[in-house]
Amino acid sequence: MRIDAGALTVFLAEVFHAAGCSQAEGQRVAENLVGANLSGHDSHGVIRTPRYLGWLKSGNLVADRDVSVVSDTGALMILDGQFGFGQTVGPQAVARGIERAKELGVAVVALRHAGHLGRIGAFAETAAAENQVSVHFVNVAGSVLVAPFGGAERRMSTAPVAIGVPGAGGAPVILDFATSLVAEGKVLVASKGGKPLPEGSLIGPDGRLSADPAMLYGPSDPAVQPNSRNGAGALVAMGGHKGSGLALMCELLAGALTGSGATGPGYDKIYNGMLSIYMSRDRFGAEDDYARELRRYVDYVKSAKPVAGGGEVLVPGEPEARMR
Repeated sequence: MRIDAGALTVFLAEVFHAAGCSQAEGQRVAENLVGANLSGHDSHGVIRTPRYLGWLKSGNLVADRDVSVVSDTGALMILDGQFGFGQTVGPQAVARGIERAKELGVAVVALRHAGHLGRIGAFAETAAAENQVSVHFVNVAGSVLVAPFGGAERRMSTAPVAIGVPGAGGAPVILDFATSLVAEGKVLVASKGGKPLPEGSLIGPDGRLSADPAMLYGPSDPAVQPNSRNGAGALVAMGGHKGSGLALMCELLAGALTGSGATGPGYDKIYNGMLSIYMSRDRFGAEDDYARELRRYVDYVKSAKPVAGGGEVLVPGEPEARMR
């Protein structure tokens, strides 16, 4: 079934406005969710709507909040999202980081207490469009979903990472991934009858690997929204000890260092912390030299013989760009 993206955006904007958001914020959230679907990431798209509405009702999210400045020492800013929508406070934090990096050449922005930030790669795309290299570390306080390497119990959030490199007149290179083998949203999509999970994405309390969403959400009930607190299993970290170690660092950088808090039991809200680093590409040397070397190396990587006949080597960001 095909649904018109424009009509869906209008509908969702009205839904969020009716739930208490201003028209501007409702439109912004709707565009972000539909945009995630159009980029091929249904896990971060409109499937999130019921959860957002539930969070609004419970007070986990607060409509129409802006970031507040906790500290500003020039190259380092600490901002508080005040539990506002990530689609509002996230772009505000990114805009401040880009502006400061253009001024100083580099900027670090610590964002604490933000609502669900959505697809972090969108922030890297925004920065790249302004000729900024950016690196983003994210954690999800109050969400304990991922087992550390060697463990069979949840201890970490999905802890996303995104890195963006400007394209120098061409498409930027955008790396964006959860440090779990699959994002929690992918499990949510699979639980609704969508794309199945790769085998071994989840681990049970007995240490056995699984691809059954019930491992994370418990038995399926069409009348009830999936809740990760109902499952006995955990997501598996990507790449074994390497992904597990990267997730740990995300918790420390985006959670402990920002003041947002590393995840764990005892939280009464679920929210994001994000540590972002912005670097002005033009401070690194001539644009022509950079553009030539970027294109040379990207073309070299893509020239590798594909594993499958008729296949193609893609660089990060290409699948999303093609989906649009």
